[in-house]
Amino acid sequence: MRFTEASIPGVWTIDPDPREDERGRFFRAWCAREFAERGIAFAPVQANMGFSLQGGTIRGMHYQVEPALEAKLVRCTRGAIFDVALDLRSNSLTFRQWIGVELSAVNGRMLLVPEGCAHGYQTLEDETEMHYMTSAVYMPSAARGVRFDDPAFGIEWPLPATAISKQDRDWPLIATHTTIAKL
Repeated sequence: MRFTEASIPGVWTIDPDPREDERGRFFRAWCAREFAERGIAFAPVQANMGFSLQGGTIRGMHYQVEPALEAKLVRCTRGAIFDVALDLRSNSLTFRQWIGVELSAVNGRMLLVPEGCAHGYQTLEDETEMHYMTSAVYMPSAARGVRFDDPAFGIEWPLPATAISKQDRDWPLIATHTTIAKL
């Protein structure tokens, strides 16, 4: 795997080092040793999958607060997504900054989103599937979110939003948010 730290501390893009032959390809999707060699403490305890029918679907921006802060390792297993990490750590030099990376079944790239950062994505193709592992079990009482279109962040989604849940449309704007400072 090839690790590249993003402009937001703790956010990493991870590209596979595939072995290819006439059958196709094989690559490692996670390795505790390779993460530890780079000082990345990520121990997955839960894996989730999402499937979206329509390109342009947005899911996010989600995170968890104490006692269930979570990091996520995200990859796209079918189709393509624009994956976003948003820094909500109030003591961070990159507070309110975001990065977006295209993850696809073809490129095999992954994005590591650290604790204290919100995560969301937009599907770039119809019938897109993504898979992510988390460092904490989902805890509904710790689940939080911010609006995908909050002008305070200025996230530049590549496509018009075609589908988004009521919950994700109704997350508060950061100006009215009280839990972010606790991250």
